[in-house]
Amino acid sequence: MASKPSTANPEYSENSIRVLKGLEPVKQRPGMYTRTDSPMHIIQEVLDNAADEALAGHGKKIKTIVHADGSITVEDDGRGIPFGMHPTEHAPVIELVFTQLHAGGKFDKGQGGAYSFSGGLHGVGVSVTNALSLKLEATTYREGQVARLVFAGGDVIEPLSVRPAGEGDRKSGTTVRVWPDGKYFESMVLPMAHLEHLLRSKAVLMPGVSVTLVQEKNKETQTWLFKGGLRDYLTQTLTGEPVIPLFEGEGFADAQHDSFAEGEGAAWCVAFTEDGQPVRESYVNLIPTPAGGTHESGLRDGLYTAVKSFVEMHSLLPKGVKLLPDDVFARASYVLSTKVLDPQFQGQIKERLNSRDAVRLVSGFVRPALELWLNQNVEYGKKLAEIAIKAAQSRQKAGQKVEKRKGSGVAVLPGKLTDCESRDILENEVFLVEGDSAGGSAKMGRNKESQAVLPLRGKVLNTWEVERDRLFANNEIHDIAVAIGVDPHGVHDSPDLSGLRYGKICILSDADVDGSHIQVLLLTLFFKHFPKLIDTGHVFVARPPLFRVDAPARGKKPASKAYALDEGELTAILDKLRKEGVREGAWTISRFKGLGEMNAEQLWDTTLNPDTRRLLPVHLGSLSVLQTSELMTKLMGKGEAAARRELMELHGDSVEIDV
Repeated sequence: MASKPSTANPEYSENSIRVLKGLEPVKQRPGMYTRTDSPMHIIQEVLDNAADEALAGHGKKIKTIVHADGSITVEDDGRGIPFGMHPTEHAPVIELVFTQLHAGGKFDKGQGGAYSFSGGLHGVGVSVTNALSLKLEATTYREGQVARLVFAGGDVIEPLSVRPAGEGDRKSGTTVRVWPDGKYFESMVLPMAHLEHLLRSKAVLMPGVSVTLVQEKNKETQTWLFKGGLRDYLTQTLTGEPVIPLFEGEGFADAQHDSFAEGEGAAWCVAFTEDGQPVRESYVNLIPTPAGGTHESGLRDGLYTAVKSFVEMHSLLPKGVKLLPDDVFARASYVLSTKVLDPQFQGQIKERLNSRDAVRLVSGFVRPALELWLNQNVEYGKKLAEIAIKAAQSRQKAGQKVEKRKGSGVAVLPGKLTDCESRDILENEVFLVEGDSAGGSAKMGRNKESQAVLPLRGKVLNTWEVERDRLFANNEIHDIAVAIGVDPHGVHDSPDLSGLRYGKICILSDADVDGSHIQVLLLTLFFKHFPKLIDTGHVFVARPPLFRVDAPARGKKPASKAYALDEGELTAILDKLRKEGVREGAWTISRFKGLGEMNAEQLWDTTLNPDTRRLLPVHLGSLSVLQTSELMTKLMGKGEAAARRELMELHGDSVEIDV
């Protein structure tokens, strides 16, 4: 007799597949779209829209009111959001802006576009604010009329109403009042110091625009209006005394520029101090980037190259001292405001700029300006060189001390390891590379001073269930442990990290499925048997590109090449080429089958160069060690096939498959 099918596992059928529409994805996983520690970031999205209007030259006032009931209002005197019917979507434009994830004026770039420069191409800004709010009221003033719309949880509860503007109404602008929904946030307390800093910085970056904060509870009103811009701000914020006058300047591309669109560029102000905590703030199209990014790398590169050139011209470098970028940058404080036409950010919360061209953009304007300034002010140049040389000397002495301490009894380094010349742990990096052919390209393309390469043969052993004293039976794992200079240990151990030979241990594998598998095997090894290296921030994953796009010469622009990490970036590059007038299909797209296909120069440009590569730090994120261990057991345990199947059924539809 046939047994009855079990009812413990619900049937997996066509009805099991859910399609999330409208703002549902935001409500399901708010952490993918915004910060959830407080409602600060969803308010910032509304503020950014007001700032974009001012940046485009259409507003002079931004006002933020923190109401006693916990709601927040943002007012501007810009053009006001259009409220007529959209030509293709058959709904009022203002409704689409607040309810569609990918709708907004920021996609309308270029000649005659609504915004030439704005805070990114995500297009999910205020719609996320709306989705995560109990209530949102939007009022727009334009063309002698006032239009109002009210939402609850992202849905329209009071449809669009339009009336003629009265005596007390503004001529133009937008007012948005938001009641954040507490169930999506860890705390409903708005960090006022953060909000004040953000508003003050908007005023700094837009000289002549007044920014006001009103707090209803304590009846306090603050207004910021800076006419001196970045210099005023940095001078007021510095804690140490500058040893030379502030270096400030700006550079923006004109219509004839070879490589960049008209208006792209940067404004900066830099101070060098011998004491006090350095002040470092950067912005892209007025969006704060607290995690830095490629524009900061451009500033760093420009400063270093100019100072190095000055030091060499005046023969100031003592024998045996080598100047590195950190020696120049260590005592630098700065405020950097960059304008980029199509900024690519890391993640929706836009904390870090990833646009590769921004390194060249900022460096190209900073370097010549600083070289000229140093040569016009030789005494200041010599003082700056003295600070940098002193930093280099103390760094080299520290490196020698470490070398002496660990010099005796070191295991013989593996023969496959191509080591670096420097002994400075902070600078040194080792790349664990998949295969000998990729290892060959990495050896040729690396910076020999600070980058080492260890090629690995085939796939590393899955070490999740391997006992620690059996690890060294595997040659690859033995070589990794000896090369990095740290013994395997457990999560509760206190291993001796004084023998660590590299500050960064970087997993470098192909951008395909096999490469991802090798990544997982190595991450398993580090999480299980070298957990303190993850805790102390020494483990990283390199992200090589999957595509290369070769574009022909167009007008005054020479032929160029660009790299894309995935399909999404490839689409963005092709869109940019179309906007620049490149004929459809005139470009060539190459897909890299593996790192071995890249020559040394390509590997350096895309994956090894600290200024242009993508290097992801490995950390536990929001899960505890125990939760992560349970998840890893499901993924890597030998008897866990059923648990893995359940995971795939739960999350299979959120993964792109590479066939």
